[in-house]
Amino acid sequence: MTEETIERTAEQLAQDYSAMGDSVSLINAIIAGDFMAEESAEDRQDCLDRNAQHLQLMVAKDDWGDEDMTAVNAAITAATNA
Repeated sequence: MTEETIERTAEQLAQDYSAMGDSVSLINAIIAGDFMAEESAEDRQDCLDRNAQHLQLMVAKDDWGDEDMTAVNAAITAATNA
């Protein structure tokens, strides 16, 4: 079985980068206690883990060009260490 590479269009890249920003915002809001504060610690951690995994998969893609991944990498670290 061979792995097929699918190239993303500029529009897809922009959409994916925006979605990553949404995950960054969600992670930061959960850690700050501004979102999911009423949920159990387990549910909050599950959400952090899922979003961090999503960000890790996306940041690993090699077609980002010069997009700044500083906030993404910080969110991954924060979610992992929460």
